[in-house]
Amino acid sequence: MILNSQKRLSSAIVLVLTAGMLAVSTLPCTGQETKPDPAGVVTGDRTSAVDAGGNSFVVPDPTDKTAPDYAQKKKDSDEYKAQAAKEPLAVKLADTVGHVRVATNFAWTLNTGYLVLFMQAGFALLTCGLVRKKNAGHLMMLNFAAYVFAFLAYYAVGYAFQFGAIAVNAAPGNIGGVPTLDHFLLGKGLWGFLGGKGFFMTGPAYDASSNVLALFEVVFMETAGYIIVGSICERITFWSFLLCELFIGAILYPVFGCWVWGGGWMSQLGNTMGLGHGYVDFAGSTVVHATGGICAMALSIILGPRLGKFGPDGKPRPFPAHNLVYVVTGTFILLFGWMGFNPGSTLGATDLRISVVAINTNLAAISGSATAMLFWYWKFGKPDVTMACNGMLAGLVAITAPCAFVSPTSAFIIGILAGLVVCLGVLFNENVTKIDDPCGAISVHGFCGLLGGICLGLFADGTYGAGWNGVGAASYLGQAGKGVTGLFYGDTKQFLVQVIGASICAAWAFGATFVFFKTVNAVKSMRVSKEVEEEGLDVPEFGLGAYPEDAVHAA
Repeated sequence: MILNSQKRLSSAIVLVLTAGMLAVSTLPCTGQETKPDPAGVVTGDRTSAVDAGGNSFVVPDPTDKTAPDYAQKKKDSDEYKAQAAKEPLAVKLADTVGHVRVATNFAWTLNTGYLVLFMQAGFALLTCGLVRKKNAGHLMMLNFAAYVFAFLAYYAVGYAFQFGAIAVNAAPGNIGGVPTLDHFLLGKGLWGFLGGKGFFMTGPAYDASSNVLALFEVVFMETAGYIIVGSICERITFWSFLLCELFIGAILYPVFGCWVWGGGWMSQLGNTMGLGHGYVDFAGSTVVHATGGICAMALSIILGPRLGKFGPDGKPRPFPAHNLVYVVTGTFILLFGWMGFNPGSTLGATDLRISVVAINTNLAAISGSATAMLFWYWKFGKPDVTMACNGMLAGLVAITAPCAFVSPTSAFIIGILAGLVVCLGVLFNENVTKIDDPCGAISVHGFCGLLGGICLGLFADGTYGAGWNGVGAASYLGQAGKGVTGLFYGDTKQFLVQVIGASICAAWAFGATFVFFKTVNAVKSMRVSKEVEEEGLDVPEFGLGAYPEDAVHAA
């Protein structure tokens, strides 16, 4: 039985790698594509030199002769060319300034990516501390293996599916634009559905700018992979868990990520359908957290509740956390890592909005924690530190989408909403839907992730994001420089597209996961045997207990 499971897993890995190879072999070759710059020596030049308002040093030639301001733009372009011819030293200096600007943003993005990577330690401690002692080693192994196998899938095909066409509609200018990733495998133009370049991070993806993006984005994908651990733990077999991680890294996360961050169709709904700035999610309330959380919900339903979780009367039975020190320590590590997660999503230290993003992130965290703590205190007579920690994470999740577009006051309110949602979500899952969610991951990441996407459509105040997704660069809602704007500040369409986008996220994450793994589970059960679950998964699944001294004392 074990050998059969291992063969199935090996086959899944081979399938992912083969899919990547086949995709590489089918890419078109024009012979006139931008060459990658793996050394980084030509990334960043005068075209990357901009002022505080985002105005480029280089004045481009206008292309639309029917535009009412064509004559003025043509005049400005001609004057720039004349001045550049007179001052070649200034142009050369601008090349250096542009390169240094990109280099500064490289350093910022890489370092914030390292902070997000460290969040893995926080997830490991948090989830391990929340479960029973007999499964502590199991939780640690799941967290560790999640990074390894999800990364393998993302390396083979996931990165290309998500960002293989990012230069078409969403070129990240702060880090050089990644001009080599410019082909949709499915769709084209403003209606792209799947990226088509960068498989195995070779060819056009073997580029300095692309590799910065890859490092930063892979740790976001890994976050979605960690989220499911908190919901499916204490009862899932190891082989099926690894299959879940391959699925997330290769398909589930990259596809929706392409639609929103890779220049795909959802990000372009402002251009195609007139819906605000298109669907917007600054740092991943939906792209990362709701995707992972709703995926976890589908998997939890398929696996069913842990033995003894619900009594004969259907009432939930508490399984107390075995190590509260781990829980609190893990929560603060996650808070620390979130300082890379949200501010780092500017992909540039030269974007000074990072200060607003950072303070908004912290305010939502503390208001979410305070709300959850006080709500539990009011309802049950005693505060619960695990719910206080989940409240902090709920606030962080909910602010992740709107963090760059809202004021500190709005961030504080969003945290309060998240603190209520996470508490009500936990109670709803346990008492109504009977979904067993050991660490509250569905409520924290799934429900509050969707809340974050919707809150952007409510609270965005227009002070940031002018020209976001190619909409309103000159003016928006009749105001020059106005950025992404929510319902409370006059833009009904942005709120509408946020509700639509969050709904699509939920439908995609749940539907794709449920269909795929319901089929897998029908072929072979993804759940451990009753005897293994009662004993604890550490020794039966991995041959090693987290607390071996307990066996010595028992003997």
